[in-house]
Amino acid sequence: MRTGLHISRWTAFTVLAFITWSAGANPVEKEAAADPTHAIAMHGEPLYPEGFEHFHYVNPAAPKGGAIVYGATGTFDSLNPFIVRGTSALGLREHVFESLLARGYDEPFTLYGLLAESIEVAGDRSWVAFTLNPEARFSDGEPVTVDDIVYSLETLRDMGRPNYKTYYSKVERMERTGERTIKFIFSPDGDREIPLIIGLMPIIPTHVYEKRDFNAASFQIPIGSGPYVVDKVKPGNSITYRRDTGYWGIDLAVNTGQNNVDLVTYEYFRDTNASFEAFKRGIYHARPEDDPGRWTQNYNFPAVRAGKVRKEAFESGMPSGMYALVFNTRRPVFTDKRVRQALIQLFNFEWVNKNLYYGSYVRTESFFDGSELGSHDRPAGELERELLAPFPDAVTPEIMNLGWHAPEGDVEGQDRKNRARAIAQLKDSGYQIRDGVMTHIETGRPLSFEILVATPGEERLALTYSRMVKRIGVRAEVRNVDPSQYQERRSNYDFDMIFNSWFSSLSPGNEQSFYWGSAAADVPGTRNYMGVKEPAIDAMIDAMLEAETREDFVAAVRAMDRVLLSGAYMIPMFHQPEQWLALWQKVKVPEETSLYGYRSGTWWIDDKLEQ
Repeated sequence: MRTGLHISRWTAFTVLAFITWSAGANPVEKEAAADPTHAIAMHGEPLYPEGFEHFHYVNPAAPKGGAIVYGATGTFDSLNPFIVRGTSALGLREHVFESLLARGYDEPFTLYGLLAESIEVAGDRSWVAFTLNPEARFSDGEPVTVDDIVYSLETLRDMGRPNYKTYYSKVERMERTGERTIKFIFSPDGDREIPLIIGLMPIIPTHVYEKRDFNAASFQIPIGSGPYVVDKVKPGNSITYRRDTGYWGIDLAVNTGQNNVDLVTYEYFRDTNASFEAFKRGIYHARPEDDPGRWTQNYNFPAVRAGKVRKEAFESGMPSGMYALVFNTRRPVFTDKRVRQALIQLFNFEWVNKNLYYGSYVRTESFFDGSELGSHDRPAGELERELLAPFPDAVTPEIMNLGWHAPEGDVEGQDRKNRARAIAQLKDSGYQIRDGVMTHIETGRPLSFEILVATPGEERLALTYSRMVKRIGVRAEVRNVDPSQYQERRSNYDFDMIFNSWFSSLSPGNEQSFYWGSAAADVPGTRNYMGVKEPAIDAMIDAMLEAETREDFVAAVRAMDRVLLSGAYMIPMFHQPEQWLALWQKVKVPEETSLYGYRSGTWWIDDKLEQ
């Protein structure tokens, strides 16, 4: 078994967190800059020193050449990945367009020079300056200039996706401080992370895109500075990238051992079943898997038995995130925490995992399971206790001492102990069983609620849970609605319970306010589906955003994790313990993997191995 960390897909999209920072009245002069450097870390120092030769998770001797095909589902109608209009083809951002800095995937959030050869940042992060690499070129041979950086920010801010406007509107002004140097000065509400976000801004050539309608979803061939160019396009069906043999950055340390394959194709299929059948026939060569039934039962086709296809599993050091059955505490039925705690007792994960998922999952017991940020099996440290001291009732003693531990269910489905605990908790909250129905003693109302779902998988799981709660007289009605109705009801909090997933990174930031903050609870369209309004959570988010050291940051995240789990706002479900990947034999992967898991850009092809 390989070990390493992972993003949930081989495309390995860069994960950005948004960390808020409050500056003084004059951020430009508030604090002097550090010396120019080769890298910048969100917290602490970069792992790799100036002059490093390559990242640890690459094979610096990987050969160049060959071809690889990836599978995708659906279709595409655009070659512009930066706008809302249309569905852009996969791979454009990763292969064609570069940023000023490149992410190092051995660290939570550190960036190294790419188009920019050096970075200079104010100690209070009120501004950042970049010096361009004099060798930087677009694929058509034109140099990358300061004007291109200015044009990129202004174009993406004004015409790009909404998230670009959110990021880049925090730039108060830009200053050209030299022929190859540009300085970004941030508004007082800028983030401590904003210098890194600017470092990851895609750079587009002015001389190309000022002549195009940037907002158009078209098939005009994109031009960037990246290691690949678009070679062939079959609209809606496939796109092929060709390695640029004249790529300007081939010798940079951040690129050593990467971008090894000459031709990279994304082939589109109608659905997951068609995609899997195509993989079995060798039409494409790498398949990440997230279906435990398929992973455990269906990878026995002839190419696997013949050794032409191999299965690999990668352990993850990334946070698990949270997939949960969520209580809407805006609804009277769930305002009592004891009711929620009782319903948590009734979910029998051990039976579900065995009978529905082939024993492939593990129970999620923290919003950041599997990483240093999680509180599970960790006693609260001194820094956490100091943060939580003003909120003595926000965390239960058990969770303060060792994190949250899920009720242990019975794999045979009996689960009598947990049912007895649930009945006792409901009795404390005013319920008793009358004629087989869990009934509120004072009002005479039965304990009942609706679980809203939109997919067959969720419906199956919800029906299973409905049968579990029915055994003590609780009625849970499962309602399957079409996706558009589901989205509308979820956005307006018009539900009792829903399933939801929250992704977690190693650098969570101000998106946490969007997830759990009190201000988000009454605003339609946020991800505070529980309706939680907890001052302790707000305070922990503030502490997280203000943290300047990794130690302080980790303490604040763990403390927030404990408060969320103590509130019993959801029934945590489960997650994959590993990242699953199937590969045809010609695809080779480095021995070491990054903190974020396997990276398709580090793979190479052995053409001697025929399919």
